[in-house]
Amino acid sequence: MVRGAGENGPHPVDRHVGRKVCEKRIALGYNQSDLGRALGLTFQQIQKYEKGANRVSASKLWDIARFFGVDVSYFFDGLSARPGMAEEGGDAFVHDFPMTRQSIEIGQLAPRLNARQQKLVLEMMREMVASSDATEQAQQAARG
Repeated sequence: MVRGAGENGPHPVDRHVGRKVCEKRIALGYNQSDLGRALGLTFQQIQKYEKGANRVSASKLWDIARFFGVDVSYFFDGLSARPGMAEEGGDAFVHDFPMTRQSIEIGQLAPRLNARQQKLVLEMMREMVASSDATEQAQQAARG
């Protein structure tokens, strides 16, 4: 079994840390090979870290933070306690979509819009997703 993977796949914290590594790497313009070379690893190992399939050791996370010029705590930003411990009814981790250069740029540009513009962009994106979902459902219904 892959380290960090249980019955339901990688541990949510490993996925969160991996996602933060991926987000920062893309935001800084590095590819997986660049980061791997800097750490003495293969790009495949970086892929496994980013997916949460392999856990990042404390020393490797320290090296990654130094390479990116961030504090180690950056990789845990946005991570909250599991529901039932410190919070009641909190949302589960959502990591089912890959980060892309475009999604990171959307996240960086959004705060520069005023509240009205943000609402308009959000509605447009919701409509596009709903339309895409409806098309996919229709295609699945036609197949079977």
